[in-house]
Amino acid sequence: MQGEGYRYVMRRDLLLGIVLAGGEGKRLMPLTADRAKPAVPFGGSYRLVDFVLSNLVNARMLKIAVLTQYKSHSLDKHITTTWRMSTLLGNFITPVPAQQRLGPRWYTGSADAILQNFNLIHDEDPKHILVFGADHVYRMDPSQMFDQHLNTGAGVTVAAIRMPRAEASEFGVIELADDGVTIKAFHEKPANPPAMPGHPDTCLVSMGNYIFRRDVMEDALILDSEDLESRHDLGANIIPMLTRNGSAKVYDFANNVVPGATDRDKGYWRDVGSIDAYFDAHMDLVSVHPIFNLYNREWPLLTNPPSLPPAKFSEGGIAQDSIVGAGSIIAGGHLNRTVASYDVVVAGGAFVDGSVLMPSVKIGDRAVVRRAILDKNVVVEPGAQIGVDLDRDRERFTISPGGIVVVGKGVRVTA
Repeated sequence: MQGEGYRYVMRRDLLLGIVLAGGEGKRLMPLTADRAKPAVPFGGSYRLVDFVLSNLVNARMLKIAVLTQYKSHSLDKHITTTWRMSTLLGNFITPVPAQQRLGPRWYTGSADAILQNFNLIHDEDPKHILVFGADHVYRMDPSQMFDQHLNTGAGVTVAAIRMPRAEASEFGVIELADDGVTIKAFHEKPANPPAMPGHPDTCLVSMGNYIFRRDVMEDALILDSEDLESRHDLGANIIPMLTRNGSAKVYDFANNVVPGATDRDKGYWRDVGSIDAYFDAHMDLVSVHPIFNLYNREWPLLTNPPSLPPAKFSEGGIAQDSIVGAGSIIAGGHLNRTVASYDVVVAGGAFVDGSVLMPSVKIGDRAVVRRAILDKNVVVEPGAQIGVDLDRDRERFTISPGGIVVVGKGVRVTA
């Protein structure tokens, strides 16, 4: 058994993890007005970046560089204060801001972000590079994907999920060769996405998670950097390039087995890049049998929330089908199908329905909040209403195409 464990660790030492966390997140405005998209709070206790980092750490992949760029202060602070690895054992999770090593310019795409950080790869000298996105909600054991990557000898392995064809045009869509693992064609956001053989209403789409053989990746990135017409993007340029030379393979997320997963939440993955998708993912958490289970102790979601006392319910305060974070006080208010983060206060007679309350939100007496997202430190004054009169709300706040009202950080909402 000791020998098996040693070989397991050595296989992980072949790998360097790179998490791409530099996107602007424009479709999540105003939640990304002064924070990077991966730093957006989620699920009452977490930030979006915690999901990918939890998956990697649970799989004992413990050498990770997080590439940041836009509005990265809160993200950098969260990573450095929360995700501390053992330096004695050579493990690390470190934020790496854009350093303009190749000239005075920002990253021009995800491929260029890695190209500009070749020094990280040369310093660690791994044989394989894992490149995962930082803004999806899911559980995954990436070691199973890595094992397949090694066994097939792929130049790149692309994690893929099955999705209804009607929704697939916003993603990279994969066509498979007859062997069921080699990628025959890769279509970036096609208007008419090709269906899976035998499944006319289903497509296989990229999750934005890749494992590269180092030499293959470096050659591809250098070649791409010389193409003036390229967007220098992994999905749009690098994966199609490696598909054409036959070295791209697929890893079907449906085959991933996460300890503690239930039949209900197996294979759950959500791209929360828009306000409506972000809201819907929260509503997935609050049913009696949640579609995504935060409470799986066998594959824990890790973070470092502030030290606060337990949540308190007083004066007849009620929370139905809701999540309530530590330090919150429901003092006579009523929550229904709501995710309330830590340090939230809901006063007497207030009613909050189908909403997301971020840290330190305060809801005053008799206030009403429906189908809304309230960012940190929002104060709703007594008697104020949000989500009741959308025409009035539209004059003051952001409203998503799905009718979700979003109140930005620190706003005071008057009656």
